[in-house]
Amino acid sequence: MIAKVPGTGSLAGRQAPPLGGFNLTFLSIEIRRLLRNRRTVMVTLVVPVVLFLLFKANRRSGALEGIGFTAAATMIGIAVYGAMLAATSGAMVSIERAQGWSRQLRLTPLRPAAYIAIKILVAMLLGLTSVTVVYIFGVIDGVQMAPSTWVLSGILAWAASFVFASFGLFMGYLLPSENVMQIISPVLGVFSLLGGLFIPIALLPSIMQDIAPYMPTYGVVSIARFPLVGGSFDPTWLLSVVLWTAGFAAAAMTLFRRDTRRA
Repeated sequence: MIAKVPGTGSLAGRQAPPLGGFNLTFLSIEIRRLLRNRRTVMVTLVVPVVLFLLFKANRRSGALEGIGFTAAATMIGIAVYGAMLAATSGAMVSIERAQGWSRQLRLTPLRPAAYIAIKILVAMLLGLTSVTVVYIFGVIDGVQMAPSTWVLSGILAWAASFVFASFGLFMGYLLPSENVMQIISPVLGVFSLLGGLFIPIALLPSIMQDIAPYMPTYGVVSIARFPLVGGSFDPTWLLSVVLWTAGFAAAAMTLFRRDTRRA
């Protein structure tokens, strides 16, 4: 007769954990795992600052100020890029897949939505750090904005990490570990160029200007710069953010279910 292991029972008799398995313990473990990846942390903090310094000559020339692209507007765009770059650290789930971790999760009561939510939160924490570092260098460099504009634009730039955390997870489950970052980097570059993060959309060729409103970066950076530039708020900016976020998150959960179903 086979002895029954204490504390175990039939799968049917198990109760699903609260919030589908979302808890602070799991969140803290994921944060520590991310911080141990020093290369990812350094890249996401250093690259935006380097870009900020590279664009310093253009910002100081004042050539773009006539169309509203001031030093502050440039800084906000680069902060959004930093949040994007940090958030796509979620693509590292491709390594977890290669190691079989995703299949192990199938043996737990963890729900896909809870798993995706934890990954997004971890990526957003790194995104917040990246935005903060860019803004600190902006202060050092003499960027001028009203105190309320600093706070609001920073929070809204950080919102970019929510959109692109979902994007990073989606790409991580879609692509193999050896290719994911090589593909994500140029994709982010295209999103940044067409979304107007580094240079004004008005300076782009007409065909690129037509494509820009459909980029996932367009709505995010437009909202982030709104406290600075003012004017009328375009509801399509918010609609773009919501639709892209929902689309990436839904795709990530679908691929997570497909991946763990192989267990």
